[in-house]
Amino acid sequence: MLTKLLAFVNAYKKDEEGATAIEYGLIAAGISLGIMAAVYAFGDDLETLFGDLSDALDQ
Repeated sequence: MLTKLLAFVNAYKKDEEGATAIEYGLIAAGISLGIMAAVYAFGDDLETLFGDLSDALDQ
């Protein structure tokens, strides 16, 4: 019984089938955090830039 349990645990440790999905999820989370940080840091500057461009085009 104990040897079957140890064999099952070792087989479970070696199974890496879901690792790719987890890695892609972590990459997507990192990219989204980077985008949110950039929008937070540069949002006001971009709003001013596009507002100035819009005003220049209206004239």
